[in-house]
Amino acid sequence: MTLSLFDQFMSPTFLCIPLLALALALPWLLFPTPTPRWWGGRLLTLQNWLVNRFTHELFLPLNTPGHKWAAMLTSLVLFLISMNMLGLIPYTFTPTTQLSLNMGLAFPLWLATVIMGMRTQPTQSLGHLLPEGTPTPLIPVLIIIETISLCIRPLALGVRLTANLTAGHLLIQLIATGAFVLLPMMPAVAIITTILLFLLTLLEVAVAMIQAYVFVLLLSLYLQENV
Repeated sequence: MTLSLFDQFMSPTFLCIPLLALALALPWLLFPTPTPRWWGGRLLTLQNWLVNRFTHELFLPLNTPGHKWAAMLTSLVLFLISMNMLGLIPYTFTPTTQLSLNMGLAFPLWLATVIMGMRTQPTQSLGHLLPEGTPTPLIPVLIIIETISLCIRPLALGVRLTANLTAGHLLIQLIATGAFVLLPMMPAVAIITTILLFLLTLLEVAVAMIQAYVFVLLLSLYLQENV
C-alpha cells in the first residue's frame, strides 16, 4: 500500500481507539516532581529558573488583574514545548500538528480574554473596534473590518502553530528520504545531505520552542488589551 507523506500527521489508533489522549498525557511524566528539600536536583533547579524568568518577562507589561493567568499560560507553554519537542523523536506522533487540537487550545483562551474584557472594561473593549478620529462615513466599514480581525485571531493562532510544525516535519522527512536513497549511489552527496538534515533538525528544535512561546505571547497580548 502506498503511503502519503501526510500519513505521519494522522492520529494513531490501537484497536480502533485513538491514541491522541495518551500522547497528550505522556509529556507530563517527564517533568520533575516538586520536592520539600531546600535544594532539588539540577534539572528541577534549571526548570524553576526558566519558569520564573519566562513568567516575569511575559507578565511584566500586564496589569495586575492579568497576573491571575500566570499559572495557566506558563503551564500551556511548557505543555506546547514538550509536545513539539517529543514530536521530533523518530516513530512518534506530534499532536500539535493537528489543527483540531490547536484550535481547541486557541479558541477557548481567546474567547476568555474577550469575555474578561467585556466584563471588566466594556467601553475600552468595544473602543478597539473603532479607532479614535475615524471619519463618519468610514465608521461602519471599520467596525466590520475590526470585528473580522478580532474573530480571526484564534484561527491565526491555531493555523500558525499547525503550519510551522507540519512544514518542518515534512521537510525533515523529504531530506531524510533523499539522503537514504542517495547513500548507495552517491555517498558524498548523501553525507552532505545528512549534514544538512542535522542542521535542519537543530533549526526545527528551535522552531518547536519558538512557536510555543509565540502562541502564549500572542495570548498574553490579547489579554493585555482586555485587562
